[in-house]
Amino acid sequence: MSNKSSSFGAYSSYNMQENRISRWYFGGVSSSAAACLTHPLDLIKVHLQTQQEVRVKMIGMTVNVVRTEGFLALYSGLSASLCRQMTYSLSRFAIYETIRDRRNRKSRSLMPFYQKVLLGAFGGFIGGLIGTPADLVNVRMQNDVKLPAELRRSYAHVLDGLLRVWKEEGMFKLFSGATMASSRGALVSVGQLSCYDQSKQLVLATGYFTDNILTHFLASVFAVRNLDLSPQGGCATVLCQPLDVVKTRLMNSKLEYRSVFHCLTETAKLGPKAFYKGLVPAAIRLIPQTVFTFIFLEQLKQHFGLVVVT
Repeated sequence: MSNKSSSFGAYSSYNMQENRISRWYFGGVSSSAAACLTHPLDLIKVHLQTQQEVRVKMIGMTVNVVRTEGFLALYSGLSASLCRQMTYSLSRFAIYETIRDRRNRKSRSLMPFYQKVLLGAFGGFIGGLIGTPADLVNVRMQNDVKLPAELRRSYAHVLDGLLRVWKEEGMFKLFSGATMASSRGALVSVGQLSCYDQSKQLVLATGYFTDNILTHFLASVFAVRNLDLSPQGGCATVLCQPLDVVKTRLMNSKLEYRSVFHCLTETAKLGPKAFYKGLVPAAIRLIPQTVFTFIFLEQLKQHFGLVVVT
């Protein structure tokens, strides 16, 4: 009897498989690590978007910042950028991965792609809303570098910026541009989260790859490709850019715009190209930001994730 029990136990443990899933905060941590590498491109994008007229292009803007303020000026607003990732990206990843993992365990099957798309959009919308205050301070701190000293807001760090906006402009100003930030967050998250998830699933299904860093790299590259070319993903670099420009202008404004519609009409007066300012650095930044985020996320998951038995 004991031999049979021990054989059954060995058989059961042999067939049980341990997997690791993300902790709720891993998305924020991995996005923050990636942001440390891509922050200069984000800063140049903001500088280009806040120009009233297209006077300087990407390379010229970069050279001008480094020449006048020094190399470290490219990292202006980094504390706010990290705060944004720990609110916006943490929220959207937490919502997406927590709901997906619970649903997969309950149904014992993988979530279909259309559900991933809907979940990605929902998570991105909520994350965009939650991350708006930090995004606003991030835009302002980055834009300060190109302004004359007397016009700079000169926030010491992200907490100083948040408190000063609250005291000087009111709580609601912290959510200036929230509509655009949430809409953009929904579209980008569909392209990133759901496309990466589906790409990884398809890569592993070929049988030629295992769940390792090569697979994570390939899936993230495929996700970036979807962001650039697919109907739902092209939003990240083309369809999302007007939303990003209007969001940046609203966040950086000193009462120039009365509403989102006013900002849209004033930007439109500068011509159609005004809605695509900063498109090149935004597109270039998207590639390493996406790839590094998912590679860091998968490494965190493999080494520190929650162990579940399936």
